[in-house]
Amino acid sequence: MEFHHISVLLNECIEELNIKPDGIYVDGTMGGGGHSLEIAKRIETGRLICIDQDPNAHEAAGKRLAEHKDKITFVRDNFGNIAHILDELGIEKIDGMLMDIGVSSHQLDEAERGFSYQQDAPLDMRMNPDRPFSAYNVVNEYSEDELDRVIFTYGEERWARRIAQFIVKEREAKPIETTGELVDIIKKAVPKGARKDGPHPAKRTFQAIRIEVNGELDVLQKAIDDVSERLNEGGRLCIITFHSLEDRIVKDAFRKQENPCICPPQFPVCVCGKKPLGRVVTRKPILPSKEELEMNPRSRSAKLRVLEGVAHD
Repeated sequence: MEFHHISVLLNECIEELNIKPDGIYVDGTMGGGGHSLEIAKRIETGRLICIDQDPNAHEAAGKRLAEHKDKITFVRDNFGNIAHILDELGIEKIDGMLMDIGVSSHQLDEAERGFSYQQDAPLDMRMNPDRPFSAYNVVNEYSEDELDRVIFTYGEERWARRIAQFIVKEREAKPIETTGELVDIIKKAVPKGARKDGPHPAKRTFQAIRIEVNGELDVLQKAIDDVSERLNEGGRLCIITFHSLEDRIVKDAFRKQENPCICPPQFPVCVCGKKPLGRVVTRKPILPSKEELEMNPRSRSAKLRVLEGVAHD
C-alpha cells in the first residue's frame, strides 16, 4: 500500500531549519519522507538521520529518498531515544532536528492499523507494530478510573467519566475488539445534545487512547530535553504539533531551555548555575497558510515552534 502523507508546513520547516550543506540533521518522524526529501536536497557533504518506528514508513521513504541514500542514515526507532541513537552513530552535536508529532495520514488511512474512528478495524493504534501493548489492552484491561484519567487528560474530553463507565459495562458481556464497537459505545455515552456540534464524538477518546498506547507525551518531553543538549550553536529544533496538549508541552519545554533557572523568585541573582540551552525563535507558533489549508484540511490544527541552540560549555 502506498504510504500517502502530505508534509505539513513543509516550506516553513525547511526555512526555519536554516540548512547548511555540511550540517548534520535529524528527521525524528520520517513518515513517508516528505520533509526528509527537502532536507536531503539541501545537504551536500552533511548527513541526514531519518528516524521512524513504523516499518511501512521505512519501506515507502526508502524508495522516495533513493537518490539521496549516500547522505542518509535510516534508523528504525522512536525519536524519544535520540540521545542513544546519536551515541550509537558517534554523533556528538547536530545542526537541526525536525519532529512532526502525532499520527500520519497514512496510519489513519490504513484501516487495519486501528487509528481511525471512521473505519472499522481491530483495536490496535500501535505506531510500532512490534510492541505487544495496544489499544485493545487499554480498552479491555484498564479500570474505570484509569480510563477516565486517560480520556480526560489526553483527550480533554468532558464526558470522559461516562465514556469510561460505558466501556466497562459493555466489556462485561464480551471484550471490545474493534474500532467500530468502541465508536458505538462512545456514541451511546455522549448525550445526544452534545453530539450535535463540534468534532466527531469519538475523536477525543481515540486521540487519548492513541497517546496512551504510544506514550507520546512522555517521549516528546524527553526528546526536547535531549535534543537541546545536542544542538550546535545556531542549530534549530523544529516541532510540529496537532493538538493543544502537545503544543503546551513544546511551548513550556522550550521556555525552560531558554530560562532553566530554578532559584526562588526572591533571590536577587541566580545561584543554581543552570545555563540556557536554547533561544525560543517563535514566540507565537507558525500556522499553515490559507493555501495549505485549502490543499490539505488535515493541517488545520498544525502549529510549528522553533528553538535555536546557544553556546554553552
